[in-house]
Amino acid sequence: MKKIIERLLIFFIGIPAVILIVLYLPFYRNLAVNLIVIFFSGMGAVEFSNMLEKKQIKISKIESFILGALLPIVMTLYVSFNFSALWVSSLISAGIIWAFLSKIFPRQTEIESITGRITGCFSLIVYPGFFMCWMVLMGIWEFPAAVLLFLFITFGSDSLAWLFGSLFGANNRGLITVSPNKSIAGFIGGLLGSVLVAIGAVLIFPDIFNIQGSSSIIIAAVILGLFTGIAAILGDLAESAIKRSCDFKDSGNFMLGRGGVLDCLDSIAVAAPVFFFLFTLFFR
Repeated sequence: MKKIIERLLIFFIGIPAVILIVLYLPFYRNLAVNLIVIFFSGMGAVEFSNMLEKKQIKISKIESFILGALLPIVMTLYVSFNFSALWVSSLISAGIIWAFLSKIFPRQTEIESITGRITGCFSLIVYPGFFMCWMVLMGIWEFPAAVLLFLFITFGSDSLAWLFGSLFGANNRGLITVSPNKSIAGFIGGLLGSVLVAIGAVLIFPDIFNIQGSSSIIIAAVILGLFTGIAAILGDLAESAIKRSCDFKDSGNFMLGRGGVLDCLDSIAVAAPVFFFLFTLFFR
């Protein structure tokens, strides 16, 4: 009951806050949103490093934050401040070089852990930072509401998945080993939620989408919602697999009622590049 109340508080406070930030602080191509993405990507990487430590892969918290925030930072410099491709590629290369070469002069006791450390550093760059940088890249559309549409599709998927799972999932759980509490009813509800949000958006705000004809725009919305929803579900399952592998129940306790940062970003992160590609394909 406590967790439900905490989730409702996040919903009624967090959602309006996100809407206000996106719609009323669109300056420099969503710079305010981009800074939030950078912070949460770094914090998510810190949580990921805590899990990796269970596998004897030790990376400092500061280093983990920097590696996790690297790609969103670079993408923000490109989108919000028009940094050149040369700067972008140079900064990314610097991070990769650091991950690869930072322990070439180890102490004797660290030699056996070098391979694990390199693998861990690259993992921290990719998850969640690589996926989250696609949210930053949405700023190139100069269409702030697109970020809201993406967030509402993933929130709609998560909310209806939870609702359908709670109401109809008692006898159809255990399908996925890494997350046995997930149910078929929850998966169906999640996909329904993401599709309904996408359809609702194009029907309520048709002028902001660049497709002519009601039938074609509905089909495009269904495809956008369906595949974004599938990616969100897969992202949730992927994080569950990582947590189960490392014997973690929650990735952390940073988020009220949700657990850790990664517990909030798992669906968003994997869905972001899928949404970006499909939205660009159909509507830009």
